[in-house]
Amino acid sequence: MVDLAEDRQAVDIVLLDIRPISVVADYFVICSGTSERHLNALLREITEALKREARLTPLRSEGEAGSGWVLLDYGDVVVHIFAPAEREYYRLEEFWGAALPVVQIH
Repeated sequence: MVDLAEDRQAVDIVLLDIRPISVVADYFVICSGTSERHLNALLREITEALKREARLTPLRSEGEAGSGWVLLDYGDVVVHIFAPAEREYYRLEEFWGAALPVVQIH
């Protein structure tokens, strides 16, 4: 999922290991797009590639590109795709500050 986001030029990609502190999921992938169009491209690429290559579909999804935050719940991994303003506002990396950063791509 990190590679898919990077292939679509997502910015500030972070993979957090939340297993020690949460039962919600094992990992969070957090990334940002630079525009609504970019958020849509990230959403489309991640969902289509995972469906095509791994036969995975999200258990649920929340939000849309126009809202600035899209969440894709794949069970063990939850993907958060943000617009810059919403990412700054919600600060998930700080909220989950006890999580172990596995990957950080700036």
